[in-house]
Amino acid sequence: MDTIPTRLRGWLGLNDTSDLGFIALLLGVMIAFPLSNVILEPDSTLHVSSFTLGVLGKYLCYAVLAISLNMLWGYTGLLCLGQCLFFALGGYAFGMYLMLMIGELGSYGSKLPDFMVFLGYEKLPVHWKPFYSPTFAITAAILVPGLVALIFGVLAFRSRIKGVYFAILTQALTYAAALLFFRNDFTFGGNNGFTDFKFIFGADIRTEATSRWLFVASCLLLLAVYWLVAWMLETKFGKIQQAIRDSENRVRFSGYSTTHFKAFIFVISAMIAGLAGVLYVPQAGIINPSEMWPAKGLDIVVWVAVGGRGTKLGPVIGAIVVNLLKSWTTRAYPESWLIILGMVFVLVVLFMPNGIVGLWAQAKAWAKKRSGNPESNIASS
Repeated sequence: MDTIPTRLRGWLGLNDTSDLGFIALLLGVMIAFPLSNVILEPDSTLHVSSFTLGVLGKYLCYAVLAISLNMLWGYTGLLCLGQCLFFALGGYAFGMYLMLMIGELGSYGSKLPDFMVFLGYEKLPVHWKPFYSPTFAITAAILVPGLVALIFGVLAFRSRIKGVYFAILTQALTYAAALLFFRNDFTFGGNNGFTDFKFIFGADIRTEATSRWLFVASCLLLLAVYWLVAWMLETKFGKIQQAIRDSENRVRFSGYSTTHFKAFIFVISAMIAGLAGVLYVPQAGIINPSEMWPAKGLDIVVWVAVGGRGTKLGPVIGAIVVNLLKSWTTRAYPESWLIILGMVFVLVVLFMPNGIVGLWAQAKAWAKKRSGNPESNIASS
């Protein structure tokens, strides 16, 4: 008989033991790392510095971004090369609020952001004024990526664009947006973007306490997004979503509007990417058009592929592992780190089709094949 906890787990979509293990691990990290930063002395081996918290917080935001792509590519079969655009739009929206909070503490002593003073602006543009409100900034960081995804998605899906053509179009959209944001007259900082943030929600963004709270917020966002995906996969919508991936024509012939389903999941994934951008910017300390450059979109694809496409844990593991590897290789082998990362991706594609998450099952299958099946040999004799 099902117990109440089992039923609760089923309703929450957390049927796998790995789900509970990951949630427990993430909650433990969320509590232990900030406590280590507060309690332990800086010279202690177990002390987690504010810098480390900031780096790990960025990686957690990348994990959320990878999950948003996996919702499209892994579960719906839509390879989007423009997920970095939605991430950057969310970051820019919240970055506008952070820039306005600098006030007169900028290099020029003006209430206008430094780049506006440098470019000769005499007053704040009208579309900047609502971003004095953090609530408006966060709302815009969610709705603007969602609106862009809705307009693009409806046009693309109604035209039955899919497969490689959809991937190319999303990359073209990202490239066009990046070129637009690189322009100085677009009022978003041009090449340099936004930086030199000082305050967030009234607190000094450079203090250790703020770093701790931003790290905790990143953990909570990852936890919420992970649960959302787990719950969605157990619903009727999640089943149809995966059916579209496996055979869209059959789903359409069954009477479902695949256009509406794909547009909806595209919008949801864009909003999640925008939220990841909100928490990324204050921890990275900068946002500029390079975050929406097409190469960034390919990086996200690599994270999902390395971790395990179409799995819940795969994108999280892939985003963190690849970025840790990138951080190490850029320091240890600065001239050849791109080659190393490229080789890792090629090896994963050739020998780890299911990513890191699928390694255990792949190893068991290989071992079984090498050792043979004694039962089948007895039966044949």
